[in-house]
Amino acid sequence: MTYTLTTPLYYVNDKPHLGSAYTTLACDALARFQRLKGERVLFITGCDEHGQKIQRTAEAAGLSPQAHCDGVSAQYRELWDRWQISNNRLIRTTDPRHRQIVEQFFARVEASGDIVEGRQQGWYCVACEEFKDDPHEAQDPECPTHRRPLEWRDEVNLFFRLSRYQEQIEALIAQPGFIQPASRRNEVENFVKQGLRDFSISRVNLPWGIPVPGHEGHTFYVWFDALLGYITALLEEGDAPDLDQALSRGWPASVHVIGKDILRFHAVYWPAMLLSAGLPLPAKVFGHGFLTREGQKMGKSLGNVLDPAQLLERCGRDAVRWYLLRDIPFGDDGDFQQQRFSDLVNNDLANTIGNMLNRTSSMARRWFENAVPPASVAMGSDHQLAQAAAQARTVVLDGLEQLEFRSAAEAALQLAIAANGFLNEQAPWSRMKQEGTRDQVADDLYAVLEAARITALLMAPLLPDLSERMLLQLGQSVPDSSATAQPDGTWLRQLEWGALQSGAPLPEPSPVMARLELSEPL
Repeated sequence: MTYTLTTPLYYVNDKPHLGSAYTTLACDALARFQRLKGERVLFITGCDEHGQKIQRTAEAAGLSPQAHCDGVSAQYRELWDRWQISNNRLIRTTDPRHRQIVEQFFARVEASGDIVEGRQQGWYCVACEEFKDDPHEAQDPECPTHRRPLEWRDEVNLFFRLSRYQEQIEALIAQPGFIQPASRRNEVENFVKQGLRDFSISRVNLPWGIPVPGHEGHTFYVWFDALLGYITALLEEGDAPDLDQALSRGWPASVHVIGKDILRFHAVYWPAMLLSAGLPLPAKVFGHGFLTREGQKMGKSLGNVLDPAQLLERCGRDAVRWYLLRDIPFGDDGDFQQQRFSDLVNNDLANTIGNMLNRTSSMARRWFENAVPPASVAMGSDHQLAQAAAQARTVVLDGLEQLEFRSAAEAALQLAIAANGFLNEQAPWSRMKQEGTRDQVADDLYAVLEAARITALLMAPLLPDLSERMLLQLGQSVPDSSATAQPDGTWLRQLEWGALQSGAPLPEPSPVMARLELSEPL
């Protein structure tokens, strides 16, 4: 069984932005978690490269659409490499194999009787690549998302008979867990209750797209084409572009992770298209919120856009991943605040976690021959830090399973806080000066080092770099969460209390997390 998860296929009208990075980082944490559990993971991301918006953007830049797409998709690939995103596939919808998958899928939908010709009239947003229902009566209608004038369209299109699937879609979205979080499900339920209407799946006089077989002059609507990228991406190198072959490689998807603005396409249109073609449905669609900056929507006109490449260069992977995954409840809107960003990174990672490990390791090396101290009481499951570790383990595993990254991050942090509190209470630096206390000090230091080890392992899906540095400083092996499934149960067994071996060498400590100093605005 394959755990298949997807980001959206990002639209390449412009370079990557922080919202794209946010979704991709969250999916990376989920993919790493599932691999550590022992699952075979197929993590898909990619680029959506057709449509009028891209054609116009390319023309404005004096480029062919293909040259424009090549340039922007290369920026995505490079950025994900720099972020060390562990995706297994990066699909481009200009891939020649994708065209054949779209054609085969369309043939099945057409054979089911769900394609009809009709007239499409309405206000169209090129930026959204969709018709808008509300502003039909308006004098000067504009898109509420992009604040740009809408264009009136009146043309003959091919339509998908979405209205035939009213009852099946109602039953699907009523299933617990299909749409998450609950607030997103409510939005979709309200939309579906109004009655599903057939939607256009083709455009005319648009050369930058996949031609519709048997319908001269029509190209596929970008959304019909793009959603099928999730299936094309399943193909392995050397596979023929065969729909059934692709499906056998990891369909249905375990979860589509998307921004809330494209929820309707994934939770209503896409399942209906799959039902029409007789294909299995994805298990879950998770719609997360938007990011603002210091309380304002990010935009070029405001000059407050956060470039993920520059953010990475100035702050590093650990800092940005921690802030986005630890501070913003995944599913809600979030606000990027620079002061809070630096405060959380410094307090949580540099001070709480980094200093705990550094000072404990230094004391253990000084007093116990550069090795992990011997332990007796600290080995027991009833030790207070053993109990704290067990509780953290439960919350982290449950949280990551449900895409509740914030609760998982906080639980791992709470274990480090508990270890710091225990260390301060026991004060081994004072106790070691007293006669006959060596065994107690050894026990206490072992317990804190073991809590640090488990903290590092719990951090592995969220902050793989920091986790690796912590484990290496403890002389431990580092689980690989980047490409292949871990041997079944290995990581989970490593999370059991007492696995740190007394007498094992402790490398010379160095800070595992540098403080973040941001004197200038990002």
